[in-house]
Amino acid sequence: MKVSSRLLYALTIVVWVAAAAAATRAQAPPQRATAARAVAPAQPRAATGLPRTADGHPDFSGVWQTLNAAAWDIEAHQADTGTPPGEGVVEGGPLPYRPEALAKRKENFAKRLTGDTDAKCYMPGVPRITYMPYPFRIVQTRDMTSIMYEYIHIVRTIYTNGTKHPEGIDWWMGDSRGHWEGDTLVVDVIDFNDQTTFDKVGNYHSEALHVVERYSFIDKDHLNYEATIEDPKVYTRPWKMSMPIYRRIEKNVRPLEYDCYAFEHLFNLKGTPADPDQ
Repeated sequence: MKVSSRLLYALTIVVWVAAAAAATRAQAPPQRATAARAVAPAQPRAATGLPRTADGHPDFSGVWQTLNAAAWDIEAHQADTGTPPGEGVVEGGPLPYRPEALAKRKENFAKRLTGDTDAKCYMPGVPRITYMPYPFRIVQTRDMTSIMYEYIHIVRTIYTNGTKHPEGIDWWMGDSRGHWEGDTLVVDVIDFNDQTTFDKVGNYHSEALHVVERYSFIDKDHLNYEATIEDPKVYTRPWKMSMPIYRRIEKNVRPLEYDCYAFEHLFNLKGTPADPDQ
């Protein structure tokens, strides 16, 4: 009887050890899975890291393009002949025109088919060049950021070396001087002429235009673009437009050749094709 008790006790110990070992083996995979889940978030964080230059600033280098209808009309609008619909890019409601400035806006709209810079192949100015429906390439160095636009081969230089705006001159694209505020490139643009507009429908400015642009990453393939507009001759207060800009990621993507031909060269006032040799 005593032998049987010892045997029963030994068998009980063996069964218990075997059960414990089996439980341990059963629990091992969940423990490894838990460990894998714990480190999984590190992978997307690494994948979404923003590109940076050698001096630590965000590197916006690449080919970019907006996807909106702001080049036709920066405010919300319906489709029209030759005009796609758009929800608008202006923040805070209608444009704050001075009452005496509305007549010029109406005149621009009436002449939009022949008087717009796009019809004449003129430089469209800033910020309009950003949301023209063509790609552009950004190249960064320590002292400047260059933007090369597909549209009529425009090249724009944003100086980030601390130099000041020149005095007593004006340009179609203005003069651009930039600086960094954290991870945002802030660009101050002045020295404009009064020959450009913000869109095809004739929203316009004077030579007193002052634009402050802000470029920042949303993620590595998307930029947030803001442009604050100040022109006391035309508007009662500053106003702002904003939009995302998308990185073009197609293989071998680059801005191509876009040569514009002025409306007057292709058509006479009667709408008949003109002689291309004239």
